[in-house]
Amino acid sequence: MQSSKLEAPIPLGLYVHLPWCVRKCPYCDFNSHQAPEQLNYSVYIEALLRDLEFEQPLARGRVLQSVFIGGGTPSLFPPEQVRRLMDGITGNYSCAPDMEVTLEANPGTLESGRYVGYREAGVNRLSIGVQSFDADALGWLGRIHGPGEAADAVLSAKEAGFDNINLDLMFGLPGQTLSGAMTDVERVTSLEPAHISYYQLTLEPNTPFYNSPPKLPTDDSVWEIQQQGHALLAASGYRRYEVSAFARQDRECRHNLNYWRFGDYIGIGAGAHGKLSDSDATRVVRRWRLRGPGDYQRTAGGQEALAGERVLVEPDLKLEFMMNALRLQHGFSGELFRGRTGLSLSAVESRIREGVEKGLIENRGTAIAATPLGYRFLDDLVGLFV
Repeated sequence: MQSSKLEAPIPLGLYVHLPWCVRKCPYCDFNSHQAPEQLNYSVYIEALLRDLEFEQPLARGRVLQSVFIGGGTPSLFPPEQVRRLMDGITGNYSCAPDMEVTLEANPGTLESGRYVGYREAGVNRLSIGVQSFDADALGWLGRIHGPGEAADAVLSAKEAGFDNINLDLMFGLPGQTLSGAMTDVERVTSLEPAHISYYQLTLEPNTPFYNSPPKLPTDDSVWEIQQQGHALLAASGYRRYEVSAFARQDRECRHNLNYWRFGDYIGIGAGAHGKLSDSDATRVVRRWRLRGPGDYQRTAGGQEALAGERVLVEPDLKLEFMMNALRLQHGFSGELFRGRTGLSLSAVESRIREGVEKGLIENRGTAIAATPLGYRFLDDLVGLFV
């Protein structure tokens, strides 16, 4: 590893995990749990506040650039509890004046009055899990909202002052046709969000869909849906900047960009992961917390809440950097690779050449990026760096 001092600190974000949902969707493999009838929001927020204070020394005076409140369904939490969380963040950390603060939301859990409360609490970006505008598809997916509620959620959020909204949209759904998929894309663009996450339904291990798979469209049908969906998004002014992320001008998700550029982030909440580097990236550490909400709440604020910690060695650094950076449409520079891993680009040059020979990578001189073929077969491309 090289040890020359970096010219600028690695950007720092904060991920906060709120683990409960109204019910667990059959395709979801995230650390989420069906909420009990009497969910004590305050107790969980208190645990997060203890964890914020415990992790604060890891920031080493660095400035938080973004906060992402994910789940689960964070919009189950009342605005006053989100305000307590945000007060704890701003009270323990230095925060950028334009810090991006995202809250994930489900249309079925958002009462119209909550939008103003979240906005006043400090949230300035919403990520709403629409997934589809087809009632049958939403039923298959186990969603608790209908097509009309999804559209109403976006309109209410805009009325409350949110102008930075992401909508999640899935394709390759059970029984989905090309026509139905394009109707979904037309509906989502008609709402004019700033950002759209457009991604394929996948059957993840340890989910009901994996154990009892629904009948999905053929691979050829899914490919046609994806290609035409991308074309419609582009025609509507959404630029693809990552495998499944599309944005209006200057509306890319800064928090996720930090992940994909192999930046640093602190993770708090049940099962949350974090990644932190020292000042010259010669030591990069991943750490994660206990997954069970009860176990986490009992131990938060101390070492006991940590489920594990791992120092990334050279093979880890090369693979994890490529898993993230090659998702970006514009790729990465040699300087970014060195700055985030502490390694010289020569450590991966032979693998890059192999990718170029296979037509999966293009070396543009100033950037190294996946070709359209590499994007299509991203797992094979990343596999070159194992």
